[in-house]
Amino acid sequence: MATVGIDRAKVEANVLAAAEGDQDAFDWLVECYGRLVWSVIRSHGLSDADAHDAFQTTWLRLVEHLDRIREPRAVGGWLASTSRHESLRLLRHADRARPTPEEQFDQIEDAAETVDHDLIVAERDTQLWDALNELGERCRTLLRVLMADPPLSYEEVSQALDIPIGSIGPTRGRCLGQLREHLRTRGITG
Repeated sequence: MATVGIDRAKVEANVLAAAEGDQDAFDWLVECYGRLVWSVIRSHGLSDADAHDAFQTTWLRLVEHLDRIREPRAVGGWLASTSRHESLRLLRHADRARPTPEEQFDQIEDAAETVDHDLIVAERDTQLWDALNELGERCRTLLRVLMADPPLSYEEVSQALDIPIGSIGPTRGRCLGQLREHLRTRGITG
């Protein structure tokens, strides 16, 4: 079920019912917001196993906090934020488990062209993610959700992040402008 045209009162009713132990209400929330959670998680480039872990943990966190959600109508934003935090937690853990430089060197192909290209792409991606992380929470979340694959509709983004549909494009434009400025300060143009 897509979140297009979803009734905020229905969202609130299902959050409150799920907090009371109604499994059907919880299943409804998973059906409505599962695609959003996957999109946010996938935008972080996690492995399949880590993405599944982040997905399950996000829903577990919702179960743990259902009775404390301050804005039940905006549970989509809460889920987007929680899935982002879970993805980042797994990425930090993965950084600790990376092979040593010697192990990485053994895995490098002899083709210098491939190495150069991979290094340039990795450096560019690092600079881009660093610049994205310098943005405010609202911009980071919006841009990550809009980068999701498969892409969410503006209606789904609006419902999930509690942003009016008419504000998504202009906010996206301002956020991208800020991102360009952060990249420019790093000497990256284009």
